[in-house]
Amino acid sequence: MTVTKTKLKTATEHAVRAIPPLWPLSSSVAVNPFLGQAEQSLAQVSAQLTRLAGTAATMPRDWYRKQIDDGTIIDADLQAALDGKRKVHGKAAVPAEVEAVRAALGEDAPATEALPTVADLAAEVSGIDWPSLIAERIGTWAASYFDTGQALWQPDQTSDAFDNWRTFASRDLTPEIIGLSGFASHVDRSPDEAERAIAAAAKDLRLTNDASPSYFHQLLLGLGGWSQAARYKLWEAELAGDTDGTIVDFLAIRIIWEQALYNHYKPQFDELWLETIAAHAEPVEPTAAQIIDTIAQDAADRAGQRKIAEALDAPAEELAEGRPAMQAAFCIDVRSEVFRRALESVDPSIRTLGFAGFFGLTAAHRSFASDVVEKRLPVLLKSGVSSRSGNEIHKDADIAKRFAHRAKRAWGRFKLAAVSSFAFVEATGPVYVVKLLRDALGKEDKAAKPEPQPHFDDGFALADRIAAAGTILRAMSLTENFAPLVLVAGHGANTVNNPYASTLHCGACGGFSGEVNARLLAGMLNEAAVRDGLAADGIQIPDDTTFVAALHDTTTDAVKLYDRDTGTAGAAPHIAKAKDWLGAAGSVARMERALRFPNTPSGDDVTARSRDWSETRPEWALANCQAFIAAPRANTRGKNLKGRAFLHDYDHKKDEGYGILELIITAPVVVASWISLQYYGSVVAPNLFGSGSKLLHNVTGGFGVVEGNGGLLRSGLPLQSVHDGTGYAHDPLRLSVCLQAPKAAITDILSRHDNVRALFDNNWLHLFTLDDEGRMKERYAGNLKWEKVDHSTVEDMLLAA
Repeated sequence: MTVTKTKLKTATEHAVRAIPPLWPLSSSVAVNPFLGQAEQSLAQVSAQLTRLAGTAATMPRDWYRKQIDDGTIIDADLQAALDGKRKVHGKAAVPAEVEAVRAALGEDAPATEALPTVADLAAEVSGIDWPSLIAERIGTWAASYFDTGQALWQPDQTSDAFDNWRTFASRDLTPEIIGLSGFASHVDRSPDEAERAIAAAAKDLRLTNDASPSYFHQLLLGLGGWSQAARYKLWEAELAGDTDGTIVDFLAIRIIWEQALYNHYKPQFDELWLETIAAHAEPVEPTAAQIIDTIAQDAADRAGQRKIAEALDAPAEELAEGRPAMQAAFCIDVRSEVFRRALESVDPSIRTLGFAGFFGLTAAHRSFASDVVEKRLPVLLKSGVSSRSGNEIHKDADIAKRFAHRAKRAWGRFKLAAVSSFAFVEATGPVYVVKLLRDALGKEDKAAKPEPQPHFDDGFALADRIAAAGTILRAMSLTENFAPLVLVAGHGANTVNNPYASTLHCGACGGFSGEVNARLLAGMLNEAAVRDGLAADGIQIPDDTTFVAALHDTTTDAVKLYDRDTGTAGAAPHIAKAKDWLGAAGSVARMERALRFPNTPSGDDVTARSRDWSETRPEWALANCQAFIAAPRANTRGKNLKGRAFLHDYDHKKDEGYGILELIITAPVVVASWISLQYYGSVVAPNLFGSGSKLLHNVTGGFGVVEGNGGLLRSGLPLQSVHDGTGYAHDPLRLSVCLQAPKAAITDILSRHDNVRALFDNNWLHLFTLDDEGRMKERYAGNLKWEKVDHSTVEDMLLAA
């Protein structure tokens, strides 16, 4: 029976929600590629991706075998993973003994193939590579449709995507030249609305109600980053309370290709196509081999958790008594863990804190001399305040520099124009010799002056600022014993010739660097009126306490202070001392990070990487992120977490009603899960969820990359972000969330947030409570149940060490 209208709409919605969004390169953030599959287990998703893309959601078996052979994964890990799988799949589907798992992993997994699309079947019978041609033609059109200013000539971008493509495709003779006669007229005759076009194609293809969701998902998945870029438009629209149909347009575009190929070639493969439809209609069930692979992945996760437990079991460094000499709040980013530990080692009177790097300010910001409003906040949230760099005294300079930037962009477009490019190079090439030599040698330009101090726009009233300041300080667990100097340190990355620069910035700031939010918060907390309001609310900030914004460059571990923002002469001695401490900490952190890079023997070499325009690995970013820890810093201070943990300061004893805990679980934890699972997906399924090699990348449309000169837009992380050339720099482990909070409070929060609970129930994340000393205490077992953590294997490791 052909798919009904109601089921067709449901199937379309299912496919759309299964695709993750892709942010543009200018503000790129990590995205969980399994975003639409949180309600399924890893084994189910692996089975689904095998069906639709021929790709598993786990590592090749030789990776697990190596982990077992070198003792990383031990029998206790395999046994615990086995026990957990029996609860999900039952005894019949899961091996009885660990030895059976070992034996199964000793053999390579059975070969698997994706179900064929019509394009695949047409390619087999015709000898023409229709899937590649479709990718190339859709890519050619989509690159211009999504273009943000890179192209010299652009089509009309005011129409919706489906109308725009129909205009393009009805004039594109390439398919007909290759062998698909009548394609242009077929497109021209197709319905002019995406939903009706999908319905007409589904009828021709004889799709059924049960087969449509799976098949539509496969078509969108096969479009790679193009469908994800379309999904981004829907994400942004829904965040603003609106909707967008671009991704449905892309489904219509792709299925019209299928319809045309089917009508052209169907006598040669019709029976096989009907078998494919029947296979799509079958429920997705993991095979015995896929269950074995997910047991191995669970065991690898548990092996990683033992290392986290070992680090947390170590004694914490004792805090110096009395008032700290300096407090420094950093982003919870795993790169900050290395620097925080280094800074605290410089002087025992320094205390650091961890908080999401947007510092609680959901700012829509316009930078100095910019026409663009930047959303410097987590992509899960809507902007709540607006800000700009500078004030009235900077107005003339702002306008003058804006005009200068526009002239520079016009000059750049002239250089690229077809009529001038060769003549331009001939005439002006020698002028650029000095710049080319300087860039090739990694020489730095003179340091640019910082932008004028950012300010909130007038709509952010004093009462609102006081309320926001109190909420932020309480969420940071910073409400008493203030130091004379409190740094608010955002982070960013300084690199050259790097399309992925925004991926190294602060994800909590929407893919921008974090100095704007840091400067806004420091300025607000230095306001006398705000402090008076905080005092009335029970937070007394001493008169001699000064807040200073800072920017931690995660590529060089240099920290820049925005001390001129404060206008407080009394803070000068503390700031001078802070600069010495930060410089010393940077040296320590660079030496630690140098050990992770290939051919980088010293901290000086780490700094040089940021200026090398040929460097594909300027830093490791968040590679090897494995844990999220929300606890008092006193319980993690001095414990070497090796740059693998997101560290959020949290004291549940000060959190009446557990509102802060709820915010942590539903916001920073979810953002961290996106980061962790993007790294996981880019390693286990690089062809599907990774972006390939940087060596082959070209920026297209100013918003994404393709490999070579066209085709599918690539998403996810490039190979060089997860691999050092000889082995993986990121262990594909699912994140372990460790919360020092009462089990009952966590359970209550999960019971009220089904979407977050699904991440833990289906083991996309692991969840632990910590005891009063910061040791792992209980493990979340799913379905709002808990079990005690077995420390015996951790103790065995400590004894062996």
